[in-house]
Amino acid sequence: MTGVAGLILPGVAFEARLREVLRSRVEFIELIGEDLVAAGGKRARPAVTFLAAQALGAQPGHPAWASVTDLGVCVELLHSASLLHDDLIDDADTRRGQQAAFRRFGNVVSVMSGDFMLSRLLMLLAGMPQGAALTRAFGEAASLICEGEVLQFQVAAYAEYNLQTYLDVIHGKTAALVELAAGAPALLLGAPEAQRTALESFGREYGLAFQMQDDLLDLTADEETLGKPVGGDLREGKATLPVLYLLDGPHGPEVREVLERRAAGPSDVTRIRQLALSEGAAARTREEIRRRARLAADALNALPDSEARQALARLAQREIERTR
Repeated sequence: MTGVAGLILPGVAFEARLREVLRSRVEFIELIGEDLVAAGGKRARPAVTFLAAQALGAQPGHPAWASVTDLGVCVELLHSASLLHDDLIDDADTRRGQQAAFRRFGNVVSVMSGDFMLSRLLMLLAGMPQGAALTRAFGEAASLICEGEVLQFQVAAYAEYNLQTYLDVIHGKTAALVELAAGAPALLLGAPEAQRTALESFGREYGLAFQMQDDLLDLTADEETLGKPVGGDLREGKATLPVLYLLDGPHGPEVREVLERRAAGPSDVTRIRQLALSEGAAARTREEIRRRARLAADALNALPDSEARQALARLAQREIERTR
């Protein structure tokens, strides 16, 4: 592990444990697992798990610290398994700068490798303190992830554009896993119910703010800064928060037509982008992101003040200004 300002975050020992858990006698599974470790990524969700555990008083040397590390590994495995499946669903070419696994190895290998990750996390959970409760929590989060992904397609197919459905989608797609990452350490460590609820509320609101910011950037960001073309959600018929605000305004019929034709017109994305900026939809979305970030930070007030609690609050507050 490596310390940042006195805090322990996923580092060398975490990566070694992740590699150990992913070891397989089957070469293709081993290669996909090695790609996951080598590609690294931000390990943002395990970082939430590590910080939450420290906010509850756990540190290296604590009897449950090895289980905290394994819990972070489980969170990363659930996230990575969902990405393997997402890439196939989205027909993606790359993941973390490398060719998507299903492009290299085929659909069956990619899907089964994701399932292998899920099986390995179940094995880890079975050996932990509070293993039954943790397994249930991971199962519930996995169910929400699946429901969120399918609901997203259902909304586009039926044109069911409304705020509650949007919140259900982004909770399943993103916030449910952050909520799990933050709340699971409380289950592991036997923390008071109020502290577990606080951490889950933090994770849920932080996750919602994160996805709202992602959705806003997909419509309004500078492409060079973002590192990819904007308007991807519109081209998939997804009504994100700024688009929902536009649907409720005077340009609603026009915006709905763009959604229903999947922004197939040459100027469709540019037009919706302009409307979002000129009609205040982007500004309203930014205010909602700020509100969610405040709710996330405020939820942590139920925990003792600590460097770890402050670091969690900063994660949520950072969403307000994120540009990519």
